[in-house]
Amino acid sequence: GLVARGPELSLSQLAAAPRYQTISHSSSALPWQQSFPSLLHPSLLASAHQLSHVACSAVSNIAHLEMDLQREGDVSASAQGEGDQLEELPFTPVHAPVITLGMTLPSSSSVSSRSSLAHLYSAGFPEILDNSGQVAEVLDPTEPVPFDPQREEADLLQGNLLVFQFLAFTRIPTPGVGPDWPDNIHFTFQFYRFPPVTSQKLKLLKSDKVQQKRCDPLPCVVASINRDGTVNSGSPGLQVQFRVDDGFLRPGEKRWFLRYLALHTMHIDIWDSDSLLLIGSTAIELKYMLRQGRSAVQALHEVEVLTTDYVGDDALLMSASLGQHSASSPMTIRTIVRGRLHIRTGNTGCPVDPTRRRAGDVMPSPSHIITPRQVTSGFRGGSLSSRNILQLNARNAAQAHRLEMDGAHVPLYRHRIRPDSVMPAELNLNEPNGVRRKLDCMAAVRQREAREGVQAANVTTSEAHLSRELLQIQLSEERGRSDGIANMLGQAITTQHLLYASLGCAEYMEFVLKNPFNVPQTVTIQSDDPDLSVITNTDEWRYFKALTQTPTPLEENMFQWEQGAPGPRVYLRPKESIHIPLKYQCFLCDHTMAPQGPSFLPTGKGSQMAKKNQSNIVAAKTIKVTFKANDGKPMAICQVNVEPTPHVVNQTFRLYHPELCFLKKAIRLPPWHDPTVEDPDARTNISVRCSDPNIICQTRMLVPGEPQDVYLKVPGSPSPHIKMFFVMVFTDKWMAAPSQMWQIYVHFLERVDVSCVTGQRTCQSLVLRGRQTVRKVKCFSSHPKEIQVDPEGVFVLPPSAVQELQLKVQLWRAGSRFLYVNAVDVENQRLITAWLLCLNVHQPVLSKAFEVCVPVGGGRGSSKKITYINPYTSGRKFLLRSDHPDLLQFKEDKFQVSGGESYTIGLRFASSQSPGSVKIHVYVNNLEEKTEETFVVNVNYS
Repeated sequence: GLVARGPELSLSQLAAAPRYQTISHSSSALPWQQSFPSLLHPSLLASAHQLSHVACSAVSNIAHLEMDLQREGDVSASAQGEGDQLEELPFTPVHAPVITLGMTLPSSSSVSSRSSLAHLYSAGFPEILDNSGQVAEVLDPTEPVPFDPQREEADLLQGNLLVFQFLAFTRIPTPGVGPDWPDNIHFTFQFYRFPPVTSQKLKLLKSDKVQQKRCDPLPCVVASINRDGTVNSGSPGLQVQFRVDDGFLRPGEKRWFLRYLALHTMHIDIWDSDSLLLIGSTAIELKYMLRQGRSAVQALHEVEVLTTDYVGDDALLMSASLGQHSASSPMTIRTIVRGRLHIRTGNTGCPVDPTRRRAGDVMPSPSHIITPRQVTSGFRGGSLSSRNILQLNARNAAQAHRLEMDGAHVPLYRHRIRPDSVMPAELNLNEPNGVRRKLDCMAAVRQREAREGVQAANVTTSEAHLSRELLQIQLSEERGRSDGIANMLGQAITTQHLLYASLGCAEYMEFVLKNPFNVPQTVTIQSDDPDLSVITNTDEWRYFKALTQTPTPLEENMFQWEQGAPGPRVYLRPKESIHIPLKYQCFLCDHTMAPQGPSFLPTGKGSQMAKKNQSNIVAAKTIKVTFKANDGKPMAICQVNVEPTPHVVNQTFRLYHPELCFLKKAIRLPPWHDPTVEDPDARTNISVRCSDPNIICQTRMLVPGEPQDVYLKVPGSPSPHIKMFFVMVFTDKWMAAPSQMWQIYVHFLERVDVSCVTGQRTCQSLVLRGRQTVRKVKCFSSHPKEIQVDPEGVFVLPPSAVQELQLKVQLWRAGSRFLYVNAVDVENQRLITAWLLCLNVHQPVLSKAFEVCVPVGGGRGSSKKITYINPYTSGRKFLLRSDHPDLLQFKEDKFQVSGGESYTIGLRFASSQSPGSVKIHVYVNNLEEKTEETFVVNVNYS
């Protein structure tokens, strides 16, 4: 099964409490994006709960204590009462707890009994077959997989149909939830550079068989749900397919896709479809999808669904109440296994057309060298009349359209020409020699108005207006003709270049610039987009030439850059050609997310479908780089058409944080050494970038051997907004391609602080506000046995209404806890509001203490009695509660006793298989679950 080590923890009382995180696999970036080793070794999963208080982190309290208190050269400032400027001390922020990477995960293995496996295989899941109809060869996920790249490349079946079958989910009893939780689930994941997938709502089917042992629960087969709410009676399970063939792969991408399968794992989040709460996360290794010359392969994985909870002990609360803040307050990290996911992966080889070129296997030609000879001119000669200009120039065509529709010019001109006016048949306002015809038109209009008895003053005014309009038309024609000629000449010197780019990856290219004149020229290079720039540093140019294996000449100090200039300048001799190094790199992308919740089954589709959301990729754009001569006129134009491609995600984090507060977090990088550097003490050039400009992301270079952290500062948002962004980690000096790509989700929730005592019910009110439309709402708790929400069922929330919710909190462990409450629109399966409950649970006041010895083994246990006296003068009813119901059972959970009378409480202690001791609290509560008395029993198992 899965084993995850919790992150190192050091929490200050003033620092942010832990935030929830889910870490998926960590592996190398795609080799077509980089030619240097990865930052992290391949690892699979670590999952952790991390929450934070509203108070900002203590590390932000001492960031930079700098004030310019003394003017330069003023030596008497300190004598006049002004202080000297403080000297900044070496200081490393501690955003505790720190997320630690580099955790490993063993291979998946089956822990289910034979009866459970028999129940799973009898469900009737569809088989994975090859092209001939034979069952795919089964691989053991516990055995190592040999990987031979030459065998994969020599495979005759070059197409790959990759299949993921989600078969079943095994529930594991979890404190705070019932045995039938969860009831409905859905999955979210992303494979390779395909769009992210959100599955539909899936029902967990119970088995009709009698379960033999409680410790070995039977797996619940997943089944799709129809639109009417009924369970689909067809084939069980959920199947998602991805086709990777020549139509999908880019030139030279085939070998890198195979490397992705060999080294990467796929992160999967499992959600409760009713409450939209995260159940847990897991990851599966993709190396068992390598066919290695076989026609089809399959493997059955049984992986644990993990989540981690951070709990503070009671001593932490005591020190906090006394104002004793420690730099490293203790927090207990508990890894919780929420269940086991049964998933089958397969890969079926598909034949391809032998006549078609296998683009994925052919390495691309050095297309990063751009020569003007590759593109022909857009102007092929002919008349430079206005009509031809408008046909070739889209911009002027748009101007001509506006001129015809402008009510202040041409419509006024046409309005004054009556239908029965004398109009020359050959009138054409677009002809260059049409001025005479326009004057004749003016005379005709004047004669018509004179015959109708218009006064001379009005005629003069009309002629003046008409003359101004004709002048404006003439000027517009001249401007359009000049712009059209300039545009056609620009097309003649424009070279088109198609560029495939992904987030954070630098694309290198060289433009061959030639001086066509017989005199020297100092050319100014100007780009209309900052993402496309000229490489002016010689070392950087040399690095990219070696990286792309470009055998073109390199010159030292080739560029000049004057302050205030629009771009660098380069000197060219007459008729000389040089290579201009250009680099395109974009760190920003679209962060649009699909709404949280399961996808709906498409109409007319089968049951085994999943929704593929649009990927978050860089935007397509067109960038022009203009090379201007001494006179400021363009000498050459390079037009780069950027086509976006999705990127591979190496890590996934989920952090939960109170709304409208800054999230400050540190992610610790594991030790890493560049194998290309011989000196083991040399520093690694690690730098980071973020895809959201509003998020601060930085790292500091420390001394060799010390851990290095990536610091994040994320602005808050209202609940239940989810902010998603990418963090790119670079390990080379010139940031050619990210060695790691992290996808980070920050869930913002409305914070509620609750202070309570163990064993006693505490009530807390919440306010839910309605939105624009009427909604049917139901509230869910992450721990229904410990937190109950009133109203319990579905209720109607009118627009702009206010609904009060009552929380009934009753916990059994002292310390700090972090729980969740979600308000969900049950019709649309969308989250309305989410609350983060920050619980401070204190120990009760003890009334009596007892001690009992229970023998180990034998299964007999021990029975004892405690006498309780009713302190009231009237009869009362009492309830008996225990914080260890698995170890202690009462003869009666409820009893009634008269005033001043005594009652004997019967206790039954369960036996244990190992020696030790445990403290069990016995609570005597009234009918309102308020604690009357608390007993503690020290049980010694010997």
